[in-house]
Amino acid sequence: MASIPLFPLGNAVFPAGVLRLRIFEVRYLSLIERCVADGSPFGVVPLLAGSEVRTPDGGEVLAQAGTLVRVEERTSPMPGLMQITCSAAQRFRLRASEQGQYGLWHGEADLLADDPVLPVPARLQGCANALGALIAQLQRSGTPAHLMPMAPPFRLDECGWVADRWAELLPLPMDEKAALLLSSDPLHRLALIHAALAERQLLPPEDTQQDPPAGP
Repeated sequence: MASIPLFPLGNAVFPAGVLRLRIFEVRYLSLIERCVADGSPFGVVPLLAGSEVRTPDGGEVLAQAGTLVRVEERTSPMPGLMQITCSAAQRFRLRASEQGQYGLWHGEADLLADDPVLPVPARLQGCANALGALIAQLQRSGTPAHLMPMAPPFRLDECGWVADRWAELLPLPMDEKAALLLSSDPLHRLALIHAALAERQLLPPEDTQQDPPAGP
């Protein structure tokens, strides 16, 4: 079990994901400064209720799942404002959490094992095709690499990577995203994502050929 600082967020980030944040609250500016100084990660936890920005009423309810992230890039365009890019690593189950005197959350967490590498089965291939088409569309439109919602290598043949990228992109309820974070079966996660894409009519027709994304 590990004790980690927590950053409640209105979305979830999954392993191998990219997280970009604009930091202006003093509690989080201090947290990021410490993490950068000693190279330590912090935990991103989906918010089930409440606001990312501290309010007098509070009311933040944290999910029992999250992901460790590390700061890869940091800029300070003006005093009191920090922009950071983080890479997501290991998932964890949050056992306990408490809010400190200055509003910063800490928690006790069990780190979860990395996904086994499983190929995308034919029946779920539409998830990978749709994600590949989205990546290719963003590349064709000239989206800079530092603004892409995912980073290479694009592992479109792996259940876990495809499921996790869609779990970040889709507007799923936070409790569903938290459940996906806790799932140790990437094939099951991809099947749930397939159903969510089908419900939203985001799966490509089976007879449509998609342009593959460039890069590794």
